[in-house]
Amino acid sequence: MLPHPLFDTLENLHESLPGILNYIKTTNIAQADKEHQLCLEFLKSYGRSRDTFNAYRREVERILHWSWQICKKPLKDISRNDIRDYFTFVLNPPKQWIATKTVARFMVNDVGLRVANPAWRPFVTRLSKAAIRLGKKVDASIYQLSNKSLEAVFASLSSLFTFLQQEHYLDVNPVSLVRQKRGLIQRHQTRRITRKLSRLQWSTVVQTAEQMATDDPQHERTLFLIAIFYLLGVRISELSFSPEREATMGHFAPDKSDLWWFTTVGKGNKIRDIAVPDALLLALKRYRLYLDLPPLPKRDEMTPLFPKLKGKNGLGARQIRNLVQQVFDRAIKTLQMQGKIDEADDLATATVHWIRHTMISREVEFRPREHIRDDVGHENPATMDKYIDTDRTERHLSAKHKTLIGE
Repeated sequence: MLPHPLFDTLENLHESLPGILNYIKTTNIAQADKEHQLCLEFLKSYGRSRDTFNAYRREVERILHWSWQICKKPLKDISRNDIRDYFTFVLNPPKQWIATKTVARFMVNDVGLRVANPAWRPFVTRLSKAAIRLGKKVDASIYQLSNKSLEAVFASLSSLFTFLQQEHYLDVNPVSLVRQKRGLIQRHQTRRITRKLSRLQWSTVVQTAEQMATDDPQHERTLFLIAIFYLLGVRISELSFSPEREATMGHFAPDKSDLWWFTTVGKGNKIRDIAVPDALLLALKRYRLYLDLPPLPKRDEMTPLFPKLKGKNGLGARQIRNLVQQVFDRAIKTLQMQGKIDEADDLATATVHWIRHTMISREVEFRPREHIRDDVGHENPATMDKYIDTDRTERHLSAKHKTLIGE
């Protein structure tokens, strides 16, 4: 039996869809309905952060389907050994459980009712942008789960079972009982260097965005996107429109010392202020001039930071990615024309998030790490270490002249 989506979007989470209830009955698990309700309450507790909600929803659905369909037992009876089996399962799920594209869990039918999307599956396999450019076709057989994703599975399940334990549904958290987690998740002695753009790639991207804005004023918005991603190091979720929040001009504001800051809501729904450099303030003035607005915003100004050309709301995440990708695509062609084929091929794999990594990697060369950490919203100081290549380089240099027979 194919899995059925168990939890709708945040906006529709309150609805009790008949299809979900009917599916739960077919599992023949006596506690399935109660477990579904408990998991629903667990997910609701993350309703303020859409990204976190979506991530937990994915993992909760997967463990429920596995527990009820594969393991044939309720979550209440899952043991530490079952959890080990589950990790083997998520690394190699049944092909019929894997989709080749991301689709909505539910859709509206001809009579206006929300029903399960028959194309939905608990797992999705994707191709890299480079592979797509080479004409490769996505196939369920190429599904892979990265170490980072496995770590996210551990964290999500641990939170879920802790919640069930706190609700007095479980006596123990089976995830916490799993020992030697390193045996399940491969780890490197040192973190791999974060994906980032080379100086040539980045300068080409900036020059491309500037030329696009010169050729077509509508790309002033694109140019400012590139500027704010790099000069503030923000995540795409911190700029894109969502029903919960929207980046507005009023998020730029000076303090009593006339120092400008950009206020945003990051991971974990945490508010932070980012220091605005003079270069971005100049870019903001240029951008607002294009929008026929005063040079600087008023405090609490509600104008969307990135308004759609048509419509009231700001740009969504997908629209922002598409605009940045246009810049990347043109920059790739420029590099190819210059004979910089390796640089072009590498840029073809880049995503918007690489701009943030590029900014951090550059700034650690001259700014205090704690200042960068606070601006970009990293709570753990150790997270900054992955942006520094010095230790790795020095370690390689110290080994460079080793010989088989010592002198």
